[in-house]
Amino acid sequence: MTTSTRVPPRSRAAPGTPAGVAAVLTTAVLWGTTGTAATFAPGAGPLAIGAAALGFGGLLQAAIALPALRRARTGLRSHRPLVAAGAAAVAVYPLAFYSSMHLAGVAIGTVVSLASAPLASGVLERVLERRPLGRWWMLAAALGTTGSTLLCLSGTGRTAGSAGASAAGVGLGLVAGAAYALYSWTVHRLMGHGVGRAASMGAVFGAGGALLLPVLLLTGAPLLASGSSFAVAAYMALVPMFLGYWLFGLGLTRLRPSTATTLTLAEPAVAALLAVAVVGERLPPVGWAGLGVLGAALVVLALAPGGDVPGTDGGGAPPGSGAPGREPRDSPAAGGVPVPRPGA
Repeated sequence: MTTSTRVPPRSRAAPGTPAGVAAVLTTAVLWGTTGTAATFAPGAGPLAIGAAALGFGGLLQAAIALPALRRARTGLRSHRPLVAAGAAAVAVYPLAFYSSMHLAGVAIGTVVSLASAPLASGVLERVLERRPLGRWWMLAAALGTTGSTLLCLSGTGRTAGSAGASAAGVGLGLVAGAAYALYSWTVHRLMGHGVGRAASMGAVFGAGGALLLPVLLLTGAPLLASGSSFAVAAYMALVPMFLGYWLFGLGLTRLRPSTATTLTLAEPAVAALLAVAVVGERLPPVGWAGLGVLGAALVVLALAPGGDVPGTDGGGAPPGSGAPGREPRDSPAAGGVPVPRPGA
C-alpha cells in the first residue's frame, strides 16, 4: 500500500506543532483506555462491547461523511467488492480485539493487535500485489513472532484453562491485526481508484458498523441492564471512536504522517499501564519480556525508511486515510496518511 504522501499545505509547513502533538497524543491516550473501560461493564461480553463501540461509531463516521458519500456514489458502486471486503474486516476487528483482551488481558490483547497489523499488511501486499518485503519488515516480523511466542509462554505456568485462554487471546489479537490490515488496504485501494478519503472511510466504516448491529441486538442486552454498562458503551462510541478520530484528523493537519504514527505508539503503553494500575493485571517476567519485544517491533516499523516496509510511508502504520472529512476538497490525493484503528 505504498503511495506518494501528499498532505495538506499546513502539514508540510509545520512538521510538528504543539497543537498537533497534543491532539495526536490525546488520541493515543483515548484509544489506550478502551480495554480498561470495557472492564467496567463486566456483565457485557466482549462481542457486545465491540459491536456497540464500532456499530454506533462506524455509523457516526458515515453520517459525518454523507456529503462525500453522495459525491462518490458512482465510484463506490463501481467498487462494491472492495467496500464489502473492507466492511467485513471492520466488523471482524472489534469482535476479535475485545475478545482478545477478554481472554488474554488488556495489555496483551492491545499490544498483539497493534503490533501485528503492520506485519499483516506486509503479508497482504506480498500476496495480492507481489510487493517485496524489506529488511526492516523482516526484522519487525521476527520481533513480532518472538514477542507473541513469549506472551503465549507466559501462560504456561497457569492452569490448563487459563493458559489456553491466554493463547486463544493472542490468536484473536492476530486476527484483529489482520482485519485492520485488510480494511486499511481496501480503503487505500478505493482511494487509488479515485474515491476520496472521506467517502472511502465513510463507506467502509458505515457498512461495517451496519454489519455489527445484528451482533449488538443479539448480545447487547447487558449493556442496558445498568447505567454503568450503558455509560461504557456510550463512552466507547463517542469518545475513543468519534472524538478520537476527530482529534487524530486535526493532528494530521499539523503533523507529518510519520510523526503522527510514531506518537500513537503511546497507545500500547497507556493500555499496559492502565491494565496494571487500574485493572490489576499481573504478568510474569516472560510476559513483560514479550510485551517489550513487541514494543521493539513497533519502534522498528515506526522508524523504517519510506518504502522499506510494505504498507507504510515510513511512518509504520498502513496508510490510506485519517479521519473522514479531513482532506481538502475530498481529494484522493490527500491520502497516504495512517488509518486510525477502530475501537482501540
